[in-house]
Amino acid sequence: MNNDKRTAIYSTLRRLNPDPDTELNYSSPFELMIAVILSAQATDVSVNKATDKLYRVANTPESILELGVDGLTPFIRTIGLFNSKAVNIIKTCKILIDQHDGQVPRSRAELEALPGVGRKTANVILNTAFGEPTIAVDTHIFRVANRTGLAKGKTPLEVEKRLTRLTPAEFRLNAHHWLLLHGRYVCKARKPLCAECAIVKWCEYKSKELP
Repeated sequence: MNNDKRTAIYSTLRRLNPDPDTELNYSSPFELMIAVILSAQATDVSVNKATDKLYRVANTPESILELGVDGLTPFIRTIGLFNSKAVNIIKTCKILIDQHDGQVPRSRAELEALPGVGRKTANVILNTAFGEPTIAVDTHIFRVANRTGLAKGKTPLEVEKRLTRLTPAEFRLNAHHWLLLHGRYVCKARKPLCAECAIVKWCEYKSKELP
């Protein structure tokens, strides 16, 4: 795919959604980080339901640490892998208090050193909380990038590096959310809605759904 097509795709996505944002509910970088940790192998809807109750009781490293694993678990029991996530969140809260004055760090290395925070989660935090032009590659973005031809790759890291390199600078800050939302609602895994897709004429994917 050439740069003109990439620009056309991103320009169209921008026109349809000028100010994209995460569908996770949060009011601070810390709340966002906890929500993203919980969102692994879970839907944003399920995470929002859990954090809505949790954040009314505890929404700082200090207050969640005070809950402990046993106190945190009931709030997130409906989310996949809740046991391991509870342990990681409590460990992360302690590190934030001991090493970062209770604040979410703004460097990738420090973020990835936190239990439960991998590269994808770090990218989401850097982008959404701190306005860095990072692109977090989840299953939706991996699929859209490969299908459309925006950035083909066999691994999420490979796709991330290509997207970061090939996405025109003016679109890089919001590319993560545009591609994620497009994958979630239009370029679906099993039955992509190609007939309803605003960027289909630049897409390299040949869907059986098209006449």
